[in-house]
Amino acid sequence: MTKFPKTLNILKYTEVYSDIMNTTTIKIYKKTKTQLDRFREYKNESYDELIKKMVYIAKNIKKQPELSKEAIISIEKARKRIKAGNFVTEKEAKKRLGF
Repeated sequence: MTKFPKTLNILKYTEVYSDIMNTTTIKIYKKTKTQLDRFREYKNESYDELIKKMVYIAKNIKKQPELSKEAIISIEKARKRIKAGNFVTEKEAKKRLGF
């Protein structure tokens, strides 16, 4: 049996867990949810991914303010690009990669 690492870092703020995902439910105001939705980089981005990204930025803003600023700028650019329709679908990406 092959052993996998507990976590595998993907990008700078996302972790993929090899064990069973533990979940919880939180209550937030509708206005807060609407504000969170504005930070999504793509339509199907999960709230877990979004919150991890925001936590990453918050943790690093004091240590590396320029890096955090760069992350925020990258997110804004990605949002504009996606709204303009300049993106690759999952189906197209799989085709390009030969999957």
